[in-house]
Amino acid sequence: MSRFRSLLQASVNATKKALTWNVEEWVPPAEKHIFKFNSKEDLKKWHLYSDSEYGGLSSASLEIPDKGDGSDCTGIFSGNLSVDLSEGSKWNISRSGFCGMRSKKFDGFIDLDGYDAIALRLRGDGRCYISTIYTENWVNSPGQSEDNSWQAFVFAPKDSWYTAKASPTTSIDVTNKEL
Repeated sequence: MSRFRSLLQASVNATKKALTWNVEEWVPPAEKHIFKFNSKEDLKKWHLYSDSEYGGLSSASLEIPDKGDGSDCTGIFSGNLSVDLSEGSKWNISRSGFCGMRSKKFDGFIDLDGYDAIALRLRGDGRCYISTIYTENWVNSPGQSEDNSWQAFVFAPKDSWYTAKASPTTSIDVTNKEL
């Protein structure tokens, strides 16, 4: 009987909470910061990659400006793109020239149900980049990867700050697709 009583009490408590809910508890804030660069420790949450792993000569780095106090939450991603290949590479590639960064996998998930886009605050070199967002795949078919991949082209204006938005309507589902 005590198990029934505890279930009944939990149901009564949930009903009370639902009847006295506060709108602010259900509406997400206008903005939610997913990643910030407040300290050198935050840099460890990112993985840098380039074609150097495959015999290319490109390189990438991520750092916090010399001020380094995290007051503006800015991380500087920089790199050197090269289409040249190192001689004697063990990889059989004929083209190269890429570098990038991605967040490392983390426990749990980021609940973005109340939002319609992800904003990236950028200042760049006037070129176009690709932003890839991975979302959990609820139904995996045999041979299908664990996550869905969504890509959006992002323009980074030269020397001025810009907020680029990636949303389901501006992104392409590239999971198991050949482009």
